[in-house]
Amino acid sequence: MNQSLQKRVDLLRQTLVEKSLDTLMVLVEENRRYLSGFSGEDGQFDESAGALFINKDRLLLATDSRYELQAEKEAGAWDLFCYKQGIAKALPEISRMLNIRRLAFESTRISFKQYTEMQKGLETFSDGIELVPVENMVEDLRVVKQEIEIQATRRALAIAESAFEKTVGSLQPGMTEKEVAWILEKNMREAGAESLSFPTIVASGPNSALPHAIPTDRRIKKGEPILFDWGARLEGYCSDTSRTIVIGEAREPFRRVFDIVVQAQQMAIAAIHSGASTKQVDSLARQHIEGQGFKGRFGHALGHGTGLAIHEPPRLSPLSDTRLAEGMLVTVEPGIYLPDWGGVRVENQVVVRKDGADVLNRLNVEIRT
Repeated sequence: MNQSLQKRVDLLRQTLVEKSLDTLMVLVEENRRYLSGFSGEDGQFDESAGALFINKDRLLLATDSRYELQAEKEAGAWDLFCYKQGIAKALPEISRMLNIRRLAFESTRISFKQYTEMQKGLETFSDGIELVPVENMVEDLRVVKQEIEIQATRRALAIAESAFEKTVGSLQPGMTEKEVAWILEKNMREAGAESLSFPTIVASGPNSALPHAIPTDRRIKKGEPILFDWGARLEGYCSDTSRTIVIGEAREPFRRVFDIVVQAQQMAIAAIHSGASTKQVDSLARQHIEGQGFKGRFGHALGHGTGLAIHEPPRLSPLSDTRLAEGMLVTVEPGIYLPDWGGVRVENQVVVRKDGADVLNRLNVEIRT
């Protein structure tokens, strides 16, 4: 096992001791990969590529025959258990192998049906096994990124940005949002992306007033806002960027709205450093936008963490007041959204350093076509 993975496992084992838990079952896809290197993907919520079982003595990866060779290759330091009828039915045998008495499980990933099936299977133990729901045991470790994670994100971002520049170079009035989104996705793949971080957003005109717009057959026109939100995934890590542009001359109110959003982003980034309050960073950007006459037109949080998942802690939000720590990686994405006209959002990814913020993006905030 490489040093990064070993460090993560060691920290988790310390947490198990502190919580008086002998074993943790890990089912969240990103957590499995973070601890073991196994990149098997769950098909949907009620399907699983496998589970990790971690205690002070053993590291066990339980999966089925579809992932057996992949697990052997990617997680060679872990003992492999191949089940035939799912984790719930395999749990009694695994519990005997690992001498489990208090089994912690990630409650955010277990359905009520799965929980009752696990309980039923464990009833065969005369002494009983206590199932203990836990939250964020692994996620808390993932909040502060190691340098290899930051560099993976930087490479994913470089792919996404180069693909965007290529896409904008071919942008023409009359193209549909769907066409442009497909071109951007194709360019990311051809540039080396493993997959998309999330469904690509291309929203033009009034559609850009929808922060999470879905690309449509609407044709893009000159002079109107075109909001892009896109990301590439590389080595499991997600990039996440937003830009808002126009084709041709930018007419009012675009120029004014754009400048206010960029100023809000710059103010927030300047306030980011180790120890800064996430709520206060959000407030700086929000107060600037509201003070320019756009109260109520910036409804979402200022930013969020990224990593193996596209949305991770911490949150830059009026509803979350935590302290930023060195090595956290967050987006900074203020926006203004005006119904019947459109919206403007700019988003960069930023690493928290001791004395400030390290902006990973190299793409200009303002894009001219």
